[in-house]
Amino acid sequence: MKKLNPVTTFLLMNGFMAFANSTMFTTYALYYITELGLSPFQLVLVGTFLEITILLFEMPTGVVADTYSRRLSVIIGAFILGTAYVIEGSIPIISETFFHGALSLFIGVIIAEVIRGIGETFLSGAQQAWLADEVGVEEMGPVLLKGNRVYEIASIFGVLASVGLASISLNLPYIMGGVLYLALGVLLLLFMPERNFHRATSEERTSIKETFSTFKNGFSLVRGRTILVAFLFISLFIGAGSEGFDRLWEAHFITSLGFPDIGNLTAPVWFGIISIAANILCFFTAWIAERTIKFETETQVARYMATFTILRLVCIIGFSLAGSFEFALISYLLLMMTGTVTGPLYSTWVNQNIDSRVRATVLSMSSQMNAFGQMLGGPVVGAAASRFTLRIGLTFAAIIQLPILIIYLQAMKRKKSSDQSKPDIAG
Repeated sequence: MKKLNPVTTFLLMNGFMAFANSTMFTTYALYYITELGLSPFQLVLVGTFLEITILLFEMPTGVVADTYSRRLSVIIGAFILGTAYVIEGSIPIISETFFHGALSLFIGVIIAEVIRGIGETFLSGAQQAWLADEVGVEEMGPVLLKGNRVYEIASIFGVLASVGLASISLNLPYIMGGVLYLALGVLLLLFMPERNFHRATSEERTSIKETFSTFKNGFSLVRGRTILVAFLFISLFIGAGSEGFDRLWEAHFITSLGFPDIGNLTAPVWFGIISIAANILCFFTAWIAERTIKFETETQVARYMATFTILRLVCIIGFSLAGSFEFALISYLLLMMTGTVTGPLYSTWVNQNIDSRVRATVLSMSSQMNAFGQMLGGPVVGAAASRFTLRIGLTFAAIIQLPILIIYLQAMKRKKSSDQSKPDIAG
């Protein structure tokens, strides 16, 4: 059967995942709290189990992708995620049939999220490593921006699907999302190409020692290059700051600011409106960035990253200290727009510095550092919000990420010094 070209395959993946994720996660809080009856403490524990799973499985799955096949790793991830989400959406039915009590619901969520975490690790490093191999590092930035545009469009339809399905039953969005991931796995199995990956020899694949030598090579590469160490620290601080913000921004709208009294719009409807507005703006942001931003040199990309990191921190602080719904909404939407650009920039900058042979492994190290940062930073930001106010907690989420800006500035400085020290062979 004829395979699709890599760009089409990547855009297909992005569209399916965006639609599925938006379908599930637009109303997931209502499902967790109203349908399953989880307490705030249980909600935190669900996230903690997810991050622990990612931390434990990220490296082994990255080694699998570098040793056996990036394509295989992505397909396995899609099937595992689909299974996890179907289980998560079926928890009320399973509990009512086989078990009884609120504890069984909570345990069911934990099991589903652990399975989800394993699936996430199969996808995380392999997907970008596969794209870099198939289209080339120099083409990654534009392709990722195109992927972001597809993601935003598909997410809008996912929001609408989520509201429609949740109005019937709150667990239906999860079941639909799981079915979509399973369908994606089948499509990738049939049509996903892999032409530029060189699998290890049969002797290497059957030798545990040789398989984990890929991990050693990746670790040695990171340890021997200052820029990759910086890359891992950036992942750590991004995770530490983003986890707290992602957990608290909705609560800030609800408890600190409130929603405008327009018609009979409820909080879920307002969040749907905010999500769609963010998707539309991010779509046009990616479209403009694709035509204006250059990904040609490491220095250019690092300069862009430093600029957008400043904008990101300003937006978080503006959102945290906003005295009105309108100002908070503008800050939040601007924050989402900067994220549309920083993601592809960050991925391009990283891949410009990674040897293809250990690309998925090093990217998995990054995901591990991000998960570790979330485990550390999330509770700290949450504690600050509980001890003081949501505004202080959210502001602290921005402060935690300040070292990221320093790292980018130092990377630019080192790169500039390195370029100036090179001999001028043209003359």
